[in-house]
Amino acid sequence: MAPTDPLLFPRRDYAVRTMRTQTSTGEKQVTYHLYAHLPYVARPVDGEYQSLDVMVPIEVDGVAVDATNAPILLANAIGGFMSVNNLRGDMRGPRGEGTVGSRHAELALAEGYVVVWPGVRGRDNQASDGTYYGKAPAVIVDLKAAVRYLRHNRGVVPGDVERIVSTGCSAGGALSALLGACGNSPLFEAYLTEIGAAEAADGIYACGCYSPILDLDHADMAYEWMSGATPNNQSGKQVDQELSAELKALFVYYQASLGLEGKDGFGPLTAGNYDRYLMRHYLVPSANDYLRALSDGERRDYLAKNPWISWDGGNASFTFVDYSLHAGRFKMIPAFDDLELKLAEPSLFGNVTTEARHFTEFSLRKATGDPNAELDSDVKTLVNLMNPMYFTRRSISDCAEHWWLRRGTGESGISQTAIINLAASLENRGKHVDTRFFWDAAHCIDQDAEGFISWVGDVTGTSKG
Repeated sequence: MAPTDPLLFPRRDYAVRTMRTQTSTGEKQVTYHLYAHLPYVARPVDGEYQSLDVMVPIEVDGVAVDATNAPILLANAIGGFMSVNNLRGDMRGPRGEGTVGSRHAELALAEGYVVVWPGVRGRDNQASDGTYYGKAPAVIVDLKAAVRYLRHNRGVVPGDVERIVSTGCSAGGALSALLGACGNSPLFEAYLTEIGAAEAADGIYACGCYSPILDLDHADMAYEWMSGATPNNQSGKQVDQELSAELKALFVYYQASLGLEGKDGFGPLTAGNYDRYLMRHYLVPSANDYLRALSDGERRDYLAKNPWISWDGGNASFTFVDYSLHAGRFKMIPAFDDLELKLAEPSLFGNVTTEARHFTEFSLRKATGDPNAELDSDVKTLVNLMNPMYFTRRSISDCAEHWWLRRGTGESGISQTAIINLAASLENRGKHVDTRFFWDAAHCIDQDAEGFISWVGDVTGTSKG
């Protein structure tokens, strides 16, 4: 690389920072080098967002660390498909202390891993003239550009650029999944060239995805399949059942079109048997893990408060309907592509001059009253580019080999089928997938952050255990 390379990693331009983090074996003190606010593209649209921080541990509890060949944790702090301003070189700062990303970052540094925080454009970015510059696919383009920056600096930036592991929650979890699914896809090349991304590979090694809000173009129908008859948490009333039935019927066809096979010989996953699949492989095992870990008194109290669960002394049993009622319904109808264009997802699919646009023909037709209305061709393209399922079902990208998928059973913001369809799609392609639910946990709650860091060590072959 030439000395004038605009994307050269500044090896000697760092600050020394110290932090403490609590682990299951006690508190650890980590000293690390912070390389702050590094531009990762040559022609940024907004350099305050299109930059990243690199944190390299040099000492843990007084013992020197060599992170030259350590895994690199790419921890995004994206929420609601909004921008992340990386002007502050502080892992807590604008990202929020205690988030999935910040907890993972602290534990990764304590394990001797390199941590990278990327700033990104998002659906909320608006120029002084009122135009928007962060609508889809800007956020995934920026994440891919950040990965290319790291690869471009192979041997200069600390860490193993072939062992990049992405993590995030909510929209960040969906984007972590998308980053893992669409590696090196030529569909993004024009966008990356436009902003001056490095000419390097952008596939990653592994993904940690928490509570991902994904498969947006089918999320409304899946939500009605799961929660159509469930009263809304706030109003206590059911949504329009005729509208719900229309969406639920669409899910039947969509699920059949996927052609997914359930694990352990379950057979094809359909709308008719999906409840049994969720119960057998995810919900009941999650309840069992939770209840078995309680003391006798705690378990007795919990079951008294939740009489819909039966306990035979070792295993829980309940119906899927009772579980759905317990989880509740958080959103109205349609749950994502709302008719009034007020939610985050329609805003994601706006354009330079339009704040929000419908991204499903169902909502477009209901909102306009035109039964023949069709989405603009560019919207159809953007919907595909923002959906990891579009890539896991096609051989048009390099897909990450290792996946860690987590969400809470207490979440009611998206159907449980979204994350499990992703898991099944990956499993059907022969990927290594570890999927579990945290019982009664809410959105983006991580009950096993150290387990994730341990998993990173296992899949990258750097585990110290």
